[in-house]
Amino acid sequence: MEKTLKFLKDAKVYYLATVDGDQPRVRPFGTVNIFDGKLYIQTGKVKDVSRQLHANPKAEICAFLDGKWLRLSGTFVEDDRREAKESMLNAYPELRAMYNEDDGNTEVFYVKDATAVFASFTEAPEIRTF
Repeated sequence: MEKTLKFLKDAKVYYLATVDGDQPRVRPFGTVNIFDGKLYIQTGKVKDVSRQLHANPKAEICAFLDGKWLRLSGTFVEDDRREAKESMLNAYPELRAMYNEDDGNTEVFYVKDATAVFASFTEAPEIRTF
């Protein structure tokens, strides 16, 4: 999990793919944090991505950095605890201009049954689960 976190933070931007009915949807994200032994992302409940993750929690993250890429798949589970939201916002204080733990909009998801595949054109894939 730590290697996955480091790769995503170093890449700065990753792409989250969800399903909207029968249509894939991909968008850039940047928040990632470990809290309570789980890898988390953050969004707002008013966004389409929130609705999509609640309808179908299976999603995938992809990031690219220095000729290598990471694909992280799993089930994204909402954690409504204030402490989980606070941990994310403390890790990204610039988000506090738009979000806070008690606004009814801030939402965090952790990745359950995660499979992280680190790959490149020059090395064999490395697969890690958590």
